[in-house]
Formats: sequence, C-alpha cells, structure tokens
Amino acid sequence: MPPRKLFPYPSSCDGLPRTRRLVAALIAVPGLFPALSHAQLVGEAAQAQPLDNSPWDLRLAPQLEDHTVPTGERAATFVLGDATTGTADRDMAAKGSAEVRQATSVIKGDALHYDQDTDMADAYGHVRVFGSGALFVGPEAHLKVESNEGFMTAPKYHFTATGGSGSAERVDLLDNERSVFSNATYTACACENDPAWYIKGTEFDFDTGAEEGVAHNGVLFFQGVPIFASPWMSFPLTGDRRSGLLPPTFSVSSNNGFELSLPYYFNIAPNRDLTITPRIISRRGVLTDVNYRYLSPTYSGSITGQFLPDDAITKTNRYAIYIQHNQNFGGGFGGYVYYNKVSDNTYPEDLASSTNQFLNGTQLLYQQEAGLTYNSGPWSVLAREQHWQTLQGSTPPYGREPELRVNYAKYDVNGFDYGATADYSRFRITADNMTEGDRVVFDPYLAYSVVGPGYFVTPKVQWHFASYNLSNLGTNSVAGQPKNFTESIPTFSFDTGLIFDRSVRIFGTDYIQTLEPRLYYVYTPFRNQNDAPLFDTADSDFGLAEIFQPNTFVGDDRISDANRVTAALTTRFINAATGDERARFVIAQQYYFTDQRVTLLPGQAESTARHSDLIAGASFKLGYGFAQETAFQYNADNNQLVKSSIGFGFSPETGKVINLGYRYTRANTTLENQPINQILISGQWPLSHRVFAVGRVNYDLQGHRLVDGLIGMQYDADCWTLGVGVQKYANGVNTQGLATSATRFLAQLTLKGLSSVDNGLVSAFRTSVAGYTPPPPPPPPESRFNNFE
Repeated sequence: MPPRKLFPYPSSCDGLPRTRRLVAALIAVPGLFPALSHAQLVGEAAQAQPLDNSPWDLRLAPQLEDHTVPTGERAATFVLGDATTGTADRDMAAKGSAEVRQATSVIKGDALHYDQDTDMADAYGHVRVFGSGALFVGPEAHLKVESNEGFMTAPKYHFTATGGSGSAERVDLLDNERSVFSNATYTACACENDPAWYIKGTEFDFDTGAEEGVAHNGVLFFQGVPIFASPWMSFPLTGDRRSGLLPPTFSVSSNNGFELSLPYYFNIAPNRDLTITPRIISRRGVLTDVNYRYLSPTYSGSITGQFLPDDAITKTNRYAIYIQHNQNFGGGFGGYVYYNKVSDNTYPEDLASSTNQFLNGTQLLYQQEAGLTYNSGPWSVLAREQHWQTLQGSTPPYGREPELRVNYAKYDVNGFDYGATADYSRFRITADNMTEGDRVVFDPYLAYSVVGPGYFVTPKVQWHFASYNLSNLGTNSVAGQPKNFTESIPTFSFDTGLIFDRSVRIFGTDYIQTLEPRLYYVYTPFRNQNDAPLFDTADSDFGLAEIFQPNTFVGDDRISDANRVTAALTTRFINAATGDERARFVIAQQYYFTDQRVTLLPGQAESTARHSDLIAGASFKLGYGFAQETAFQYNADNNQLVKSSIGFGFSPETGKVINLGYRYTRANTTLENQPINQILISGQWPLSHRVFAVGRVNYDLQGHRLVDGLIGMQYDADCWTLGVGVQKYANGVNTQGLATSATRFLAQLTLKGLSSVDNGLVSAFRTSVAGYTPPPPPPPPESRFNNFE
C-alpha cells in the first residue's frame, strides 16, 4: 500500500493550553540544552551581533549552532505535561500534551512515562518522535531517550534532511542514524498521500548518516503499477552516488532493432567507480560494456571495454577498447595515454553507443597515442608516440613515431615578444606506397609592439627552417625527388589598427560606438617546396580568424609566398551602463600585389586574383531574448556567393528557445562538387505548465532530403519526469563511401529523488537544440532543523 498521509507539522503551541507548567525538569545530570544549527558561516559573519550598543545587552546569533555536551556529561532531560505524577530523580508520568526533551530529541504523546534509571520513555496516543532530522508519528513508542534506541508501531516517518517519507508496521530505531522498518514503504515524493512512485518491501534498512537505504524483497511502483522488483535493492537517500542497479534504458533503431541496457553501478570510492552494462541487442546478441573511472589529485582517467561474442549477423566476436589516462608528475612534468581500438571496420557503424552517435556520424579514425609533457615558464615540451587505426571509408593520416616538440615564448620584454618552435617528427603511415621519413623544423620569431590610446603597431619577423630525411618515396612523389633536402623561408608582417569611439543614443538607450580599422601586411618570398611531402599540411579555411594569418596552409610542409595586405573595418555598439556588446559589424578583404605561386600539390593552378573574396559579418542582441549572427563570403569578380551562414535565436525565458539557421557553401572539389544548402530549425517550447516539446529539423534543400531530425516531448511532474523522442541521425559513411543514417526511439523515466541517469534522451535534446534546458532537479532537502518540534 502507498505511504499514508503524514500529518502536517504543528507549531510548538498547537493543541496546547495557553499556560503550561514545567512539572519536572533537570531529572538527569544537569547540562546545557543545545541551540540548533545548519548554515555554517565563517569570519565576522559568524559572530553574534549586539541588539544595541550596551555591552550587557543580549546578542543576536547569526546562525543556529550545536553546542555539544562536554565529554562525560549528559544533557538535561525535561518532562512537560498538563498533569504529572512520579518520584523525583526516579521516574515521572505525564498526561495531556506530554513531552520528554533531551538535547535535540523530542518525544510527544497524549501520555508518557519516563524512567530515569533506564532512560526509557514510553509514550501513548498521537506519539511524535523527532531527532536528528527525522520525524516519526504513531500510536505508541518505547525509546531510550539519549541513545534514541527502541521501537514504534504503525509509524509514519519523514526524513527532513533527505526528503524521504513512508509508513510501516513497525520501526526499530538502532541509534540516531540507523533504523529498520518492517513491511514498509518509501518515497521521495513531497506529496503527503498517493505519491507517484514508491518502493514497498518486507524490510527497509535506513542509515541517514551514510545517506543510504536498502529494501529487502522490494517492488518499485509507479502510478500504482509495479515496474521493477528485486530481493535486494539499494538506493541513495540523497543525490549522492550509491552502488546498485541503475534504471534500465531502451531504444529502437533501424540498425539493431530493440536494445535494452541494464547497468549496474559500483561506487568503489568517492574517486573511483565501475559500471557494468549488459546491452541486449535483438538482432545481434548481448554486448557487455564495462566502464571504470578514477580520479586523484595527480592523475585521472577511464577505461572502457565492450565485447559482443558471436554477433548473430556477422558471425564474429566483436570488441572495442577505449583508454584515457592523464598524469601529473609534479615539477611541470606530465603524461598521458590515449588508446582506442575496435575489432573491425563496421563496428562503430553497427555497435557504437547511440548516445555518442548523434550529429557525430560514424567514427573512422581511432587515436593511439602516449606522451610526456613539460610546462614551466616560457618552456613547453611534448614528446609523444602517435598512431592511428583507420577504418575503411577514411584516408589514413600520418602517425608521429615519435615526435619531440619544444616551444619557447617570452612576452613584453621591453616591448619585444620573441620565441621559437623546434620539432622533430618521424612520420609513418599504414597505407601502402606512401612517402615516409623524418622532418626537423625550427621556427624562430621576433615582434615589437607599440600600443597607445586608440592605436597599435606590431612589426614581426619569423623564419621557417625545415630539413627532410625521407626513408621511402611513394607513388605520390614527384619525379626526381631527393630524399634529403632543406628549406629556409623568411616572413615579415606588419599589423596596425586604430580604435575610435563615440557616444550615441539609440531608441532611448546610451551606447558607445567604436570604429576599428585594421591593416595587416605580410611578405614571404617564393620558395619551391614541391619536393616536400604532405605529412601534416592542408589548405587553411578562409574566414575572419584565418584572414589575419601569414600562411594560407596549416602544417609545416608548405609556407605560402605572400605579398598582400588585409584591410578590415569593425564597428561595435556597447551598452554604456553595463558594458554588454549589443551589436558588431565587420567587413574584411585581402589585396594581392603578386600572385601566390606555392600550391598544396604540384601541378595545381596558381592563384591570379588581385583580391580575395569579401567577408562580411554581423551579430546583434535586441533584447527579449532575440539574437542574430550572420556571415557571408562573396566573390565580386564572379558575382557569386561562396559561403553564407545565417542564424537567429529567440529565448525569452528559461525553457523557451527557437533557433533558425541557414548554411550555404558553393560546390567545390573538397565537397566533391556538391554544394551545401541546408536549413536548420530547432527549439524547445512549453505546451502547458508541465509539458515541453523539443524538435529539430536539418533539411538539405539541394538534395531534398532530411539530413537529421528529432521530435520529442517531456513531462515534468513534481517528483518524476517522462521524456520520449524519435530521432533520425547521420551515421557517417559505409564501406562503399556512401552516406548512411539511422533512426531510433528513446524513452526515459526519471524518478526524482531515486535516480537521475540519462539514457541518451537528454543528451540528444541538448545536442540538437542550442539553449535547451532540461527539467529542473528536485528541490534541495530542508535543513534538519526545519519544523523543529
């Protein structure tokens, strides 16, 4: 049966005569009755403050405090009632609003008897027992007052500090923290009757000190329907972690059919835990997932292993290993290990956890790397061994086996910034007939900055030295390519800008408007670099972040020749009262004095344009939760829009958000001559006081297809939350290089106060909708001194 209604807590004078007599006091050894405390203030705030300036006046305590009884003494015991009989210093009987008080323990009833020799109190009729943040209500109680040891029949109970409550046939109190309930119920719902969920068991063991409860032969009921049963069920009384079964999760996907996960959590220590999750996949078998996490002041990490014996579809054993470890050795030294491996090419497509797949596609590269680091002052050093497991559908990258990288940087030394990077790498690759070898790079630089009110000037010179020792020449190498050669390439840059500002008033609000012109000139002479292989180099993206960089490539195998200037103009509107930037507009373009002759691959056409594409961007916040960001890349020579990104967001309050975005990229060779032309709509909005709708649509206007999407709902009750969702997500590419997708159904029931485990639904909502807010957690428990009797 569900817990019975717990009577509201009366004030100290409810049902009592206006005048009462203290019929017996100080029965036990005299002591001080303690004051009460919960909040712990420190410093001056914790000191009692005088009510006025007189030194002999009373003082107002800023917080409740426990004043413990000195060792070897007992707290005073008080007996109160409308009428009493008994023998002084031996026993006392009270009737009519009777009470026994000792320290923070209180026993109330219609009648009671207290024996000083045994410290036993027997209470009858409307008995209320309060102590250590727990309240018990029943027809009778028999307790030793100081040790809080005894029993009650037919009690109703409430743990003030944890929020749990329920009822039982009998409770045996072992001490101030431990109790045993027979044929009882437990719930963390705040409602007084008919809770949405509760646990019913033949016996409950509660330890409020350890904040843990154990139900024997327990059955979990939700809305009166049993949904889970176990002969032994451990659960936390607060939000702290506890060992035990976690709520099962399930999903339905087009790849694997029905999936059911039954995780068991081991709380080994405050800084270590282990989760074992059998994952039943209807079309394949049972996959076991084991995750071990650890944390200490000097190291941390996790180890995850997955194993599926005899996959019903592939007829093979399949596995995955994920290891991550970070170590701080002290003195600036550190280390790390990342090791990731899967058994076969289709493992991530078939069996990767669905909670990690959304919007990430199928992972085709798995990092296997270990390294040592050193950071102290201007020095930073990295020594590492790096390898990659590459699955079909992806081009294998080069590994560094090994690499030693040293950085030195000093700033503002009499206005100068200077430093250098030195790197040695041995590049190896798993693909056949590819160039391999060693590379040594040394890149020093020197800059001097002049900064004044409203302007800055920074000239900089840097040099790129590279030496190659190739052990193997692949089929991609140029004819007659040498195995040993060096490169020496200088670069000079000059960066300067001005900052103007003025006060403006727009729609009745004062703003500071800035005008910030900037010029960036860079010169790098041409050096033929066709002999250098592409170990770690690619074309840089073109945007506001890259337009002020001297090199149009990322990596150390290509340094672009340059004789160009970048011009940019930015204006911002800043709220004069708060300093908040409300709007920003920027426009930038590069102008070339000579053609760039260095290309990524030999034989590529050189650039002959006189200027780059025009980049323009704008962002502003209009209030009422409305924000906008826009960026364009426009080719004026061809009168073509190369890239555009437009985004709008509206979030007037928590739990309400609507996002609208549009992205366009003109077809190019990198995109296999297929343009990106997508519109994105996502949002979260309440349909009623408790029901929230969540949705996302990412639609390809060029291919007339849904790239990914999600629709779901969440119901937030007082002590439980139910969420459901249907999701289509990009699933990377298959072994033939074709884009794939999958669909899954997710449902999640969260019983507040019992569990807060996400099976992927909340993660999917949060990833799908920028600004998504999950339902609020249960309110924090009350102080154990609230409603003190």
